[in-house]
Parts: sequence; C-alpha cells; structure tokens
Amino acid sequence: MSESNKRRSGVLLHVTSLPGPEGIGTLGQGAYNWIDYLQKCGMKLWQVLPVGPTGYGESPYQSTCALAGNPYMIDLQLLHEDGWLPEYAPTPAPCAPQVDFETVRPEKDKWLRAAFAASRPALKRKKAFAQWAEKWPWLQDYALFMAIKQHFDQISWMEWPDQDIRLRKPRAMAKYRKLLQEDIEYYMFLQFLFREQWQRLRDYAHLHGISILGDMPIYVAEDSSDVWANAEYFQLDETRHPRRVAGVPPDYFSEDGQLWGNPLYHWSKLRAHGYAFWMDRLRAMGQLYDSVRIDHFIGFANYYSVKYGEKTARRGHWVPGPGKAFFAQVKKKVPEIDIVAEDLGAVNERVFDLLDYCGYPGMKVLQFSFDGGGLENPHDLRNFKENCVAYTGTHDNDTTLGWWKTRDKEVKAEAMKTLGKVDDGTVVWAMLETVFKSPANTAVAPMQDFLSLDTDARMNLPGSVGGSNWRYRLDGDALTEKLAQRMYQLNEKTMRL
Repeated sequence: MSESNKRRSGVLLHVTSLPGPEGIGTLGQGAYNWIDYLQKCGMKLWQVLPVGPTGYGESPYQSTCALAGNPYMIDLQLLHEDGWLPEYAPTPAPCAPQVDFETVRPEKDKWLRAAFAASRPALKRKKAFAQWAEKWPWLQDYALFMAIKQHFDQISWMEWPDQDIRLRKPRAMAKYRKLLQEDIEYYMFLQFLFREQWQRLRDYAHLHGISILGDMPIYVAEDSSDVWANAEYFQLDETRHPRRVAGVPPDYFSEDGQLWGNPLYHWSKLRAHGYAFWMDRLRAMGQLYDSVRIDHFIGFANYYSVKYGEKTARRGHWVPGPGKAFFAQVKKKVPEIDIVAEDLGAVNERVFDLLDYCGYPGMKVLQFSFDGGGLENPHDLRNFKENCVAYTGTHDNDTTLGWWKTRDKEVKAEAMKTLGKVDDGTVVWAMLETVFKSPANTAVAPMQDFLSLDTDARMNLPGSVGGSNWRYRLDGDALTEKLAQRMYQLNEKTMRL
C-alpha cells in the first residue's frame, strides 16, 4: 500500500451496514458521520466490501457487474437536496439491527424510478449525463443487460428464452436496445447518481485524512454483464454455460469446501489480448478506491477448478494460474494501482513466490494464530511482519467474541499465552491491542469487534447463502464519545496516530 511504511489503522464496515433511515446503509449523512467518527478515533483507513450491485443471496461478491455501483447505496435524501427527487417524503424508521433487503428493494426502486422520471425532461442535466456516460465503456453493456433481465423477470441470462440475445447476435442487440431504450437509460442514470455521491463522499474522506480500502473479488458472477459481454474470456461451452467453476477445497470454514460457482477465466485468451479485461477492472477500482484488496489472491498462483454441476467443492483440482506474467502487465499498464493481497486459504510456495515478486502486503488474521502449527502457521503472531495488513478477523470470520466463546479449552489456553488471562469480557480488546501492537504497518478490525459484539452481529458465514448473511447494521447510538476515546487511546498506545 502506498503508505505501507507508516503505522496506521482502520475499521472494516461495509457501506450497507452504516446507520441511517432508509433500511440500508447509504452514501448519505450516515456515511459522513462515520468518516467524522473515524477521524475522531485516530483511524486513517475505512475498509469496505465490494460496492457493486448484489445478485444471488445479496452477496457483494456475486455482483451483476464488477464495475458498477450498488443503486441501493444511493442516498434518497441527498437526491432530494440535489434536486433529483423533488417529491421525496420519507418516513424515517428506526435503524434495525439487520438490513431487510426484501423491504428495501421495492421502496428504493419506487423513489429511484421517481428520480429518473423527474430528471428526463431536464435537458441540461440529461446532456451532462450523456457526456458522463461516454466515459465508461462497460456502462452500455451493463445497462442493456439489466434492462433485458428486467424484461425477462430477472432470470439468469443463461436462461433467457431468446437465444439470439443470449449469444449477443447483432440483430438481437439492436432489437433490444430499441425495445428497452428507456430502461437502459434508467440503469445508466442510476450509475450516474451512484458515482456522483460516491465521489463526493470520497473527497470528504480525503479532507478528513481517511483513505478508502476497497475490495475486488478475483472472480465475477455467472449471472453478470461481465460474463455475458465477455464470454470469450471464460471457460464456457458453445451454449455459453460454464464448463468448470470456482471454489475452494474443504478447509477451516467448510468440510465440503466452498462451491462458489463463478465461471473460471480462460487465461490463455486473456493473455493473448494483453489482459485488457483485467486491466480495465483494475483501473475502475482505482477510480473508486485509494487501495484495493484483491479477494482470493491465491487464484493468480493456482486456482481450484470444479466441474460445472457438482453439488460440493470436494471433487475439484488445482490448476496453475497466470502468475508473474499477469502482474508484470499490471505493473506496466496500471502502475498507479495500490493492492492488498488477500492470501488466506491454501497458501503454498507458488503463492509465497508470487507475493514476493509483487511486493504487495498480504493479510494476517489473529483468530487463526492459535490454531497450532507453530511457525509453520502463517498467522502465528511471530509471522506478522511490517509489510502486511493485520486483522482480528475478517467479514468471513465470526466476531472475535463469538469466536472466543466457541473455542475449546486447549485453544483458549494457547491464546492466553499471548493475550494474558482473559475472559468473555476482556478478550476482544486484548485481541485488538495485540493486533495493533504487532509489527504490521496496517492494523484493521471489524467494527463489531470494537463494540465487542457476539455472533449475531457476524457479517457472513462462508459456504452458506441467505439467512443473516450480509445484513448486519451498526447501531448509530453505539458510536459514543467514550468508545471514540478508547479507540483513539488504542491508536496512541500502539503508535498508529
């Protein structure tokens, strides 16, 4: 990271988890208040999950477009104040402890459609919008994709009844562009609003000394404009269905492994085109974030391949990834990108070698430090080094309190060799202090840990879909002066101010 030689700290909290009156965290006042709070706590970094439009299961890692923004993060009150939504009359609701996506979607759709209807006659704004849209090469495909999905009742593009548009035949493309012109413009308009609000918030963060660490999944979703518009870059058959899909083998999180289902890349074809698809993705991330965490970085060294149609990830195999040749192109074509490598999982010498070549900071997770293995465990506290980002846990872990409560006596005894004598009431802050004291130049923890929250505040349970995944919301009343002072003192004590 660009400031990796400086000791600093941050908080992991997704945008949708921010407090506010719209049933879901947005880019509005709640986000500005959050940045103010981070500054008060002495933090320098705000880490978010992918901000794309969510698809199946509401996972931000299964987006309908890897380059687009989630329209449900658009703040309606800001639209009203900016003149896009003159008739807005909200009915504020208390901040529920979870996002109710089923209620949020239709309510926000109603107001976003109203903003679009109000904007169309405004020729001046429409001209500015048209000029803006020309800057984003992916936008036309995304907007057409979303309009067609809406036309076919939101079913996956692999099930669209019109085979010609599935295969992007020129006559079919022209037909649907004409037929769905208004909806195409609507989906483009939502991206205009998202980018406008995002950039204003990012500028505000910079003014307050806060950098944004974003997140980019290595894979894109099967049901996405990315795959539909770039089929040649994926391992698809002649009917455009996946031949093999991504996942990870059985591990700490799941005895069946994780069958993600994302189409795998056709790396030789990507290489033949100068990895242009990936270079465009990285440039887009640089336009959103100050630094970007590439999720499942190990997939560039070697990736796990599972036959399409398998029910679990047990029967897969490892395949060598593009490796150093890919990152040589990244360094040449997108030298400005600031990358953190999410190197969790099945790390082998090939992964270590690639990380060493790239020089990117990897990740260390203290919860994994007490699983045994001594120095062979990459997360053993003795393996924390300056060029890494250290965490208590990530969005895929249980909260630290929930983790602690479910550990057996042996693990707790091992942990107390490092933490000292702790119990349910003291373990979380002992873990936080250990991470912040570590040699890692960057220390980050989920907001749930600063609040000492239990398992019911967990963000995601890998290998599962639905339930409470991705629904956690922060209670704004929990952002007290007392907590801010304690977080500031933690930074001061560990020399991270």
